[in-house]
Amino acid sequence: MLYFSHLLEDEDTKAVIRETGMGVEAIEFAISENLNHLNEKIFSYQNRLKDMKCKNLILHGPFLDLNPMTFDDKIQAVTRQRYEEAYAAAKTLGAAKIVYHTCYVPDFYLLIGWAERMAAFFEEFLADKDDSIEVLMENVLDRQWEPLKETAKRVQHPAFGLCLDIGHAHCYGEDSCAQWAKELKSYIRHVHIHDNMGNKDSHLALGEGSVDINAVMRELREIPKCTYTIECSTREAVMTSYEILKKYVCGIEIDKKTEKML
Repeated sequence: MLYFSHLLEDEDTKAVIRETGMGVEAIEFAISENLNHLNEKIFSYQNRLKDMKCKNLILHGPFLDLNPMTFDDKIQAVTRQRYEEAYAAAKTLGAAKIVYHTCYVPDFYLLIGWAERMAAFFEEFLADKDDSIEVLMENVLDRQWEPLKETAKRVQHPAFGLCLDIGHAHCYGEDSCAQWAKELKSYIRHVHIHDNMGNKDSHLALGEGSVDINAVMRELREIPKCTYTIECSTREAVMTSYEILKKYVCGIEIDKKTEKML
């Protein structure tokens, strides 16, 4: 149920796995240079996972310079190619889920027709795939939850769902991240966990920012079989977030000021 992003060095990642039993969300195949040497990187990462004794895996797909809803067929072809390469890595490595960004840029792309084009892209992408790997769309710079919900409604494939990033929703969204969770929970299958002060995407440990995690988790606990990835870049922040998150997953709320259970 709980994962953490492979933003740490391998030795720290190995130690966190040993201490917590959490799975890993790999970022290795979000990098285009690694996709250029796909088979070599899959083999290398397979060995690294084995050394770290990682038993549960999620992949984060590529996103830089890509755009699923583009009107340019050549850009869309490259986006599809990169998504396919990351999906192939997920398949070989036995990942349960793969996460792709919406790649939406506010004030640059119009939202008129956006959900229709995104849904068409993912319908085509999933046409030859089964439901053994969940394919999830994550909010990043998105200000509104409605386009994501509309896309999820339109994609008629059992593997498709949403990944809610609560940190992104908190600093970029027009509504609270608890509202994002409430409105999208019918489609949410995975959640990225980190905190910030609402002004930038800081990826702080839970409790170090202003996310109302009590309100968010009241909504997310209603989602059956939901999984969570802690997205922090230090071992200390990961462990702090883990200790807090596991209590929420078990239905325990915490007073942020006193850090005592409510």
